[in-house]
Amino acid sequence: MADGTRYRKDGGDSGGRRGGDWPSDEADIAAWTDVYFRRTKDAVGHFGDCRVTYALFMRRPVVSAPRLAVDWLRSVARQRGFEVEIDCRYPEGKWVGAGEAIMYVTGSLYQLVDLETILLGKLGPPCVAAYNAYTMCADLPRVAFLAMDARHCAGTEMADMMAYGAYVGSERAKREVGAVGFVGNATDATAHYFGQSGGKGTMPHAFIGYAGSTLRAAEMFHEVFPDEPMTVLVDYFGKEVTDSLAVCRAFPEKAAAGKLAVRLDIAGSRFMEGLDPAKSYAVLERNCPAAIRGYRTEDELRYLVGAGTSAAAVWAMREALDEAGFDRVKIVASSGFGPAKCKVMADARAPVNTIGTGSYLPEKWTETYATADVVEYDGKPSVKLGREFLLRK
Repeated sequence: MADGTRYRKDGGDSGGRRGGDWPSDEADIAAWTDVYFRRTKDAVGHFGDCRVTYALFMRRPVVSAPRLAVDWLRSVARQRGFEVEIDCRYPEGKWVGAGEAIMYVTGSLYQLVDLETILLGKLGPPCVAAYNAYTMCADLPRVAFLAMDARHCAGTEMADMMAYGAYVGSERAKREVGAVGFVGNATDATAHYFGQSGGKGTMPHAFIGYAGSTLRAAEMFHEVFPDEPMTVLVDYFGKEVTDSLAVCRAFPEKAAAGKLAVRLDIAGSRFMEGLDPAKSYAVLERNCPAAIRGYRTEDELRYLVGAGTSAAAVWAMREALDEAGFDRVKIVASSGFGPAKCKVMADARAPVNTIGTGSYLPEKWTETYATADVVEYDGKPSVKLGREFLLRK
C-alpha cells in the first residue's frame, strides 16, 4: 500500500540499512518509546482520532540531514498502513537556522504519537555531525578527509548516523567551495555513503608494535598487500622523521609514484621528533608567519605549536621529506581534528594531504536534541504557548 508521503530531498533512500529501518517490529517500537506517548495513543484510540501536523526543529543551527528519520517514518507508515505527508522545508544538505522547522509531518495522531521518540533520535545527531563535517571540509577544501568515527560511537546505529552526517556535510562543502571532502571511511558497513565498496585503512599502532619496528611493519604490509597504496604510522617509537625517511628509502618506487604516505597521530603528551616549543615557533615562522602573529587562545596555540599533531609538526615533516627528495610522499594527520583544529590548520596552511577524523562527532550531545510539537489539529493551527514561531506559514 502506498503511504502517500510527500518528501522533497536530495539523494536516495538508505536502502533498508540499520540506521534507516530500526526498530521496525511493533514490540521494539513500543519498548523504545516514551511511555507517555503510548498512553496518549491509547487515550486517542478511546476518544477518537484526529489529523495533526508536527513541526520538527532544533535549537541550534545545523545542516539538514533528515534521510534516516524520513526513511524510518515512511517504512513504519507502510507497515502500519496509514498515510503520512512529510513536508521537508530544508532538504538534505541545506543550512537550517536555530528554531526553524526542518520538516512538517502530517497524519493520524493515533499512528504518529508513539513514533516521536525514535523519530527525533534519528534526526538530531546526523544534522549536527553534518554541520561539523561541512565546517571542517570548507575550511580545508584541498584536503581529503577519512571518517574514522566508528570506534568513538555508542553502537552501530550511531556509527551509521555519524557516517551519514559526514557524507551530507561533505557534499555541501563540495557544492559550495569545491572541497575534496570526505573520500572514504574506516569501515565496510558505512562505506556506501562515500561511494566506496569498502572501508579504507592500512595499519594501526598495534601492527607497528607487533612488527617491532616501523620499517618492518611497512615491509610486512607490502608483502601481504603489494599493490596497495601504503600509509605508514610513524609515531609509535617517537622517531617520526627518522622512521619516515627509512620507509621512503626502502620503498623508493612507491614514494616516487605518490603511493606512499606517512601518518602523524602523535600523542598530546609529547612533541614530534626534533621539535620543542621554540623549534615549533621557528618552523611556522619559516613557512606561515602570519599564523602566529595574531591573538590565539590556549587551544589554538596548542594546535599550532604545542605537543601532538600540531601545524608545526606537519610543516616540519613536510620540510624533512622534501629536503630528502621525497616531495611526492603524502602526509596524513590524525588525533583531535575537529572543526576548531581544522580552522587553525587552515590558518597555518598546513601541508596535510589527508585528515583522519572522528572528531566531527557532536562534542556536546545536548546540542543534538531535536524537538517536535504538534502545530495543527484537524487543520486548525494550535501550539503550546511560546512555540508560535513553529506555526506553518
